[in-house]
Formats: sequence, structure tokens, C-alpha cells
Amino acid sequence: MLKKAVLAVLLLIAALIAAVAFNTWRQSSRQVNVPQAPPLAVDTDTDAAAGRLAAAIRLKTISSADDPGLNADQFTGLHAHLQASYPRAHAALKREIVGDLTLLYTWPGTDAAAPPVLLLAHQDVVPIAPGTQAQWSADPFAGEIKEGFVWGRGAWDNKANLISQMEAVEMLLTEGFKPRQTIFIAMGADEEVGGLRGAKKVAELLASRGIKLEFVLDEGLLITEGILKGLSKPVALIGIAEKGYLSVEMHAHGTPGHSSMPPPAGTGAIGALSAALARLEDKQMPAHIRGVAQEMFDTIAPEMDGFGRVALSNLWLFGPLVQRQLEGAASTNAMLRTTTAPTILQAGNKDNVIPGEAKATVNFRLLPGDTQDSVMEHVRDAVGPQAEGRLEVKALAGGSEPSAVSPTASDSYQLLNRTLRSLFPDTLVAPSLMIAATDSRHFTGLSDHIYRFSPVRAKSEDLSRFHGTNERVSIANLGELIRFYVQLMRNASAQSGTNS
Repeated sequence: MLKKAVLAVLLLIAALIAAVAFNTWRQSSRQVNVPQAPPLAVDTDTDAAAGRLAAAIRLKTISSADDPGLNADQFTGLHAHLQASYPRAHAALKREIVGDLTLLYTWPGTDAAAPPVLLLAHQDVVPIAPGTQAQWSADPFAGEIKEGFVWGRGAWDNKANLISQMEAVEMLLTEGFKPRQTIFIAMGADEEVGGLRGAKKVAELLASRGIKLEFVLDEGLLITEGILKGLSKPVALIGIAEKGYLSVEMHAHGTPGHSSMPPPAGTGAIGALSAALARLEDKQMPAHIRGVAQEMFDTIAPEMDGFGRVALSNLWLFGPLVQRQLEGAASTNAMLRTTTAPTILQAGNKDNVIPGEAKATVNFRLLPGDTQDSVMEHVRDAVGPQAEGRLEVKALAGGSEPSAVSPTASDSYQLLNRTLRSLFPDTLVAPSLMIAATDSRHFTGLSDHIYRFSPVRAKSEDLSRFHGTNERVSIANLGELIRFYVQLMRNASAQSGTNS
């Protein structure tokens, strides 16, 4: 009897190993094979473009949610810089100013029946965090070029894209290129504060003209190098969806008084708020490997090394193990769940006075499938009945639902896929989730094919430069951005299919 039981277990294990091995083996590469794109003049003449990017960085185009006119002279200075630097583009393209400072360029196509496309970039940048300027290796607004990099605020986010798009247009016009379909290029002036005066107004303007877009391409995900463990090749991650946004204010009330006579633990305003925040952080929204995350892992699984390939090819068995590992890193955890981030805390103004009020703001980034209403329900459930009467919870203005998921089987996604593979043959291409907010969310009514990507190269150590210290882009990478936009516009004009 014991021998039969042992034999049955061994047979079961053997069957399991065979199933895992077969499933791993049958997961073939999903990477497309395309001819390598021809070289461009920009490959040997990037220094001039780097100089024009550096000049753009010197203009302090910091935007404000409350003051539309803040730094207006810097924005108009950038407009003048573009006009002087790209004379052919400004002669051939129609230029409109939307919402005072946002730029909209229209490059008419030769085929009036072909649906137009939209390229997005933004002019504005975030300010330097107080007290960090001395930590920069170059003055953040000097536009310094050294060590093979262009340094400064906006070098990565997002003036490299903006300049690269104009460089590509100027280059294509020089060689006599005419696009088949109309190409719009929109450059928002307030993306960093929500895009309500810029991108949203552009979307409304295009909608009023009855325009439907073949696809939209905005900033977003990057070419990552060495960020995903077990993957030796760089990966170009194309954002096919964007997380939603919601900030929730929690307002606690208590009886003010002297600090020598504190109320019972947990009943004062600070105590009640702290307990509620702790419960909210302890009770995170659930994580799942599904949707966009699963499609990404299905795409890269055949390219993984060692056990990573086995695990990702057999999520039916190793899913819980993989999920625990992914939840351990901030960047991958954000792909699996709606995240919870306390960001603002306000209470008290004197060390010997117990305050009667305390406030906190908690920011949520919503996974596709969740909604603002479901997050509010989660917050109230997590805070619990014990806070009733002492704590008010409300959603703040400015929230947005998660975007729809753009299809990867469409002609537009495959256009991006083929363009990237032709330019970066040793780089893998995979769909992914954009965890931050972009101007592209304002165009959801104009296209079902919205993608978020720019070929900026980033290693793990570079991620802190985004909105952080020592922002920079390499001159070589700037050349790759220009080449990408040139090839994308060429390929789009050559493509005869339509999205389905």
C-alpha cells in the first residue's frame, strides 16, 4: 500500500514537471523580425540638436495650477527658440496657440481620407525640490553639456521629446518628405499640473472640428536596461493603458486642550487620524497578475533566463510566488494594484497644545478595473466604524478614472512595435501599464489607440532622476529619439492598413 502511494506521488510529480517543461518550451518568442532601418544623418550630427535642447532647458518653463501666467515669458521664449531653430517646420506646418501657451502644429497629409495621428510632448517642467540644488552635478537650468550628456530640468521630462519631434520634422522636410495622413503635434504648457488649460483644450478643439485620430503617442514608458531581473536584454515598454488618479482627504476632529492633560489614546484628532492612516496602509487594495500586467509577462516570458522563464510561463503554478516577489519592489507592485500613498499631513502649531483638527491627504493610482467609487468604498471600509464621528473622508477634485486598454493587435501598436524593432534590433518590445498620468488621457474621446512611450534609455539608477536630482539625457540617446520619430512618421505614411 505504501509503495503504491509513493509511486502515485512520484508519478504526480513527474507529470507536473513534464507539464511545466512542456508549457515553458511551447512559449515561443513574440518578438517580430523586421529589416534594420537605414542610417540617418542625425546618427553623425547630434551635437547641434543637443545644443538646441540645452537652449530649451535654459528657459524656466515651470507651470502652476493656480497661476496660468506664471513664467509666461519663459514659455514665449521657448516658442521663439522653436521658431528660430526650425524654420522649415514653421513654414510648412500650421501653428496655433491654444489656451494662451500651448502649441498645436498641423502638418497636412496628402491623403485627406487617411485618419490623422497625434504626437504629444509638453513644454513645462517641475520645479527643483527645495534644498536639493547643491546636489546637482550641473546647474538645473544652465542647459550644460558635459560628459556626453545634456543636463538639466526637462532634459528627460519632456523637452527631449519636444525637441526630437521638431528635429525629425525639420529633417523630413529637408529631404522633401510629405506625410500621407495629417500629423498633429501638440505641446502642452501645463502637463505637470493636469493639462486642463493645454491638452484638454487641444482635445476639445480637435473634437469641435470633427477629427478622429488613428492613434495618439505621448510620453510614458521607456527602454529599460537591467530593471527586470532575469532579463538580459533591454526592453522597450509601450504603455497601452494609464492608471487613474484620486486624492482623498481625511479630516479628524477632537477636543483641543493642554498637552499636560491628553485625551485617551486614539481619541484625539492626531491619534484618530494616525490610527486611520495605519489601517489604510495595512489594508492595501488587492494585487493581481491580470490584464495589462499579464500581457506584459506573457510577452517577455520566452525571453527570460533560467527560472524566471519557467515561472512566468507557468503562472498557473508559480503565480503566488511571482506575485509576492513583484509586490516587494515599488515599480512592479504599482503594476499589480491600485496603490495607496499618504502624501500630506497637517496638524498642530504649538508643542504644548493638543490640536482640535488634523488632516491628511492620501493619493491613489487606480488600476484598470477599479474606479473612484470603488476606492472610496475601500477607504471607508479600511478606516472602519471606530472612526465614525471623529473622521470625515472626502474625494478631492481633479481625479480621473483609469484609461481604457489600447489593443496590441491593432495596426497602430504593431507600427510602433515594428519601428522599434527596426531601430533597436537587440531590444525586446512589450506592452505595459503607465503608472503615472500623462496628457494623453484627455484624448480618449478621439481615439481608441493611445500609447505612451519614448525611447529614453533608463537603468535602475536613472529612475530617481525623473522629477529628481541630476536629470539628464545622453547625446547619443537624443539621436535615437530623433531617429525614432523620423522612422515612425515614415512608417506611418507607408502603412496602408487601418486599426481594427
